[in-house]
Amino acid sequence: MKRSGQGCRPPLLRSRRKNAAVVDNARPITVVVADDHELFRRGMQTVLATEAGFQVLAQAADGEEAVTKVAELAPDVVLMDVRMPGIDGIEAARRIRQATPSTRVVMLTISDEEDDLYDAVRAGANGYLLKDASLQDVAAAVRAVARGESLISPSMASKLLAEFTAVTGGAESPGEKEGDEGTPRLSPREIEVLKLVAQGRTNREVAAALHLSENTVKNHVANILDKLHLRSRLEAVMYAMRTKLLELP
Repeated sequence: MKRSGQGCRPPLLRSRRKNAAVVDNARPITVVVADDHELFRRGMQTVLATEAGFQVLAQAADGEEAVTKVAELAPDVVLMDVRMPGIDGIEAARRIRQATPSTRVVMLTISDEEDDLYDAVRAGANGYLLKDASLQDVAAAVRAVARGESLISPSMASKLLAEFTAVTGGAESPGEKEGDEGTPRLSPREIEVLKLVAQGRTNREVAAALHLSENTVKNHVANILDKLHLRSRLEAVMYAMRTKLLELP
């Protein structure tokens, strides 16, 4: 993991839900670190301890211990590896989101497999960050999800888009076909917004690219989520890729 901020900042795919756990700025963000490598756990705890506004409540060596610790302590965020013995991080994320929905989950892993990302999103993870991210980016990620946002590592976003483009070969977007029954119909502007979101753009960057206000972009994103019956922008991107809703260049 990079020590400085030399790595790309992870794009924050914002998803403000009414029932999202938004942390009071007057108190520290509480965290549980779950990883089967003790040195990594200790390192993350040390790093977060040096950053203002964090409190690491506990460490967990596997998924089962993570579920137990989160149930006991109800932290704001759990940082969790995907690959762990016994109950893996994805199953642990699913159990945590069911038992302690106020805790937000960030997968912090070496796995850049698309299936792991899809499975993590379906399990309710609020973020997916690779371990080659800088420590500064990890701290920023914890703050972001604690505010009720979602995020995906930029390298994963790029890989997913490249894979999707190779598979589809630039096929016509089903979301824009006439009479395409069963596919939610997005407006041309909503398609534009979703394409930029899929590239990892923030609300501000989407607004600048389309010459819109940030509030207008937020409204478009809310409409997209409503039409797709999804909970977050991250899920919307995954849905769009899997159903070939996007026509990428």
